[in-house]
Amino acid sequence: MKKTNIELAGQTALNLNIHSTINNGWLENVEHQVSPHFDLRETTEISLLVIHNISLPAGNFGGPYITDLFMGCLDANADASFEEIYQLRVSAHCLIRRNGSIIQYVPFHQRAWHAGVSNYLGREKCNDFSIGIELEGCDDIPYTSEQYQQLISLTKLLQQAYPAIINNIVGHCDIAPQRKTDPGPAFDWQYYQAELAK
Repeated sequence: MKKTNIELAGQTALNLNIHSTINNGWLENVEHQVSPHFDLRETTEISLLVIHNISLPAGNFGGPYITDLFMGCLDANADASFEEIYQLRVSAHCLIRRNGSIIQYVPFHQRAWHAGVSNYLGREKCNDFSIGIELEGCDDIPYTSEQYQQLISLTKLLQQAYPAIINNIVGHCDIAPQRKTDPGPAFDWQYYQAELAK
């Protein structure tokens, strides 16, 4: 387990900016928690960015449970709802918490297990060619300004590193519409896209 940032509980998050760097697939100056839930991609082209949301338990923010899930050590007894998910083998590349702090679990050039059964423009298995970013949140609760600013900065950085994603940014709901609804109606796509265009 590698931590390279200041502990941020109750504090203002460090700002990621477009001058930050990606070193061997890892963001610099963010917390790293190396998930076991990843593998090699079947393609070298990364051409899609998928935005998700997650909260554990549902509607609750803070706490260790998202990281525990992605690390494969979620305690089934910590909450009744965890009994159904504690054995899942899932991960994302990054999580942006409510205060804007970022945790990275999987290097970008590796395949995180975030999308599940999915399809984008006729291509299945979106995990193979996408990067998955989780926002700590729920479909119907507004995301924080800190989350938007970090997501915008992170997206711009990823667009520099992986230009094919510039015109290929979607929600989980767009690639798995029968199963998923995130990031939900609370996510302000218009604002996000306008800021990316600046």
